[in-house]
Amino acid sequence: MFDLVLRNATLPDGRQGQDIAVTKGRIAAIQPGITAEAGQVIDAAGQLVSPPFVDPHFHMDATLSLGLPRMNLSGTLLEGIALWGELRPIVTREELVERAMRYCDLAVTKGVMAVRSHVDVSDPRLVTVEALLEVRERVAPYLELQLVAFPQDGYFRGPDAEEALSRALDMGVDIVGGIPHFERTMEDGAASVEALCRIAADRGLPVDMHCDETDDPLSRHVETLAAQTVRFGLQGRVAGSHLTSMHSMDNYYVSKLLPLIAESGMAVIPNPLINMMLQGRHDTYPKRRGLTRIPQMMEMGIPVGLGQDCVMDPWYSMGTGDLLDVAHMAVHATQMGSVADKRALFDAVTVNSARIMGLEGYGLEVGCHADMVLLQARDPAEAIRLRPNRLKVIRRGRVVAETAPEQSRLSLEGRPPLIVPAAYAPRQAD
Repeated sequence: MFDLVLRNATLPDGRQGQDIAVTKGRIAAIQPGITAEAGQVIDAAGQLVSPPFVDPHFHMDATLSLGLPRMNLSGTLLEGIALWGELRPIVTREELVERAMRYCDLAVTKGVMAVRSHVDVSDPRLVTVEALLEVRERVAPYLELQLVAFPQDGYFRGPDAEEALSRALDMGVDIVGGIPHFERTMEDGAASVEALCRIAADRGLPVDMHCDETDDPLSRHVETLAAQTVRFGLQGRVAGSHLTSMHSMDNYYVSKLLPLIAESGMAVIPNPLINMMLQGRHDTYPKRRGLTRIPQMMEMGIPVGLGQDCVMDPWYSMGTGDLLDVAHMAVHATQMGSVADKRALFDAVTVNSARIMGLEGYGLEVGCHADMVLLQARDPAEAIRLRPNRLKVIRRGRVVAETAPEQSRLSLEGRPPLIVPAAYAPRQAD
């Protein structure tokens, strides 16, 4: 007897009519027609069952702080940093914890079960670190939270940032972060990349660095990050986040840069929502999109995961906690409109990001954790198009969140009484 069986599921790889059996929080079988009894049976009714959504780039210390201490009137990255610099010295551990916990509640309802959050270590009080370590412990039963020691004001530029980052790692933060393009000079930026990679190598930790989040095509710290990844033997443990300067670089230079990134084993984490919002602010028209070269990276086999980055904070006044919003924006901004493209972008908010974060037991295979999301959609392409309701969110074989199916009542003579959005896609195309 199984603890749970999901019947008649469609899987992201296209398999239909699959039953998924769960025992002791792990997937015990995936096959059609499982007849054994189960403590709970869920009829997927042919709809998509996905592994959990995974957010590899977020700022949980700032989330839900929109309007504190005031709004970002210019909408720029630099004003957002300045606003956070005003809020950071007066924020308390209690309010940081409360906002982060509220965000985690929202994320779980969207099927997100793993988040990598950058934690600002620029304030030597490290109240942000204390708060997020508490949140990590509290959400552990239902959400895996990884923390990055992030010197928001610059590793060399920020006062006491070097010592504060070291203390944050000693306190239990998981990953070494950085922001080389915010240092005072290009030389300082390159030196910070080297210093931070050295720390990661000495401590045996991964690296996840904000890199070249700018329109400046001469901001080329990702080249240095790739080189230092190889130098310190960090292959498979380094991610470069944002990389938006690449949208302004000439193709000849990029033809050298992308093979270097691929050679280094780095992963990349674009953040389509925030990148589209913050970049190109000095342009009139033509106006740059502000997103790195996702299709070309995927073609070269560079691991690409897509992050949410911000939800209602000094940098981004929007956001729902839904990674399908992120993938939806990526479809438009990258013009990746084919069914295969959308499947690749669905992977970028699920399996790719899980690999980047090194999640153990993730996936829809026998032996994996029984962590799943039942969506009101028939396949990954439709899920990105509709951003549908999460009918069931399952953690270790237990339903932790659920949403009623979306449908509308129609009162028009001679027309159907109920409208279900997912029923309107052509059967042979998307």
